[in-house]
Amino acid sequence: MSLEDNKAIIRKVIDAVNNQDLALLDELIAPDFVYHRPTQQIQGLDVMKQGVMEELRSFPDLHVNIEDIMAEGEKVCVRLTETATHKAPFRGLAPSGQKLTYTVMTIWRIAEGKVVEGWGVYDQMDFFKQLGVIEYKGFPDEG
Repeated sequence: MSLEDNKAIIRKVIDAVNNQDLALLDELIAPDFVYHRPTQQIQGLDVMKQGVMEELRSFPDLHVNIEDIMAEGEKVCVRLTETATHKAPFRGLAPSGQKLTYTVMTIWRIAEGKVVEGWGVYDQMDFFKQLGVIEYKGFPDEG
């Protein structure tokens, strides 16, 4: 597949999440998909979809915007801005009603037309600060 084909697959994954069309993920992501995060590894398409469903229940207006997308070989790197409102419990946190905006960086590996592996990080401190879970005042010179 071409680099543009690989980027198109990732755009479709993002569209599926934005449209809450998780059935479309069956066509785009391999059943044995593996997603690596600093704190955990998710294995399997079904487990990944369960995680997305949990986020959509907690943040029903979740919207993912692609800021940058680059491809090389079988990998696609994406910088995303996600916006969402915390309207239902999320991992033990009561709904706050807070509107969040945070950045996510992901790298996806594509083989035979499907996403087979991914790596992602996001600014968890900023995420939980926006939820009101932590207070972070920054460094003294940040004003």
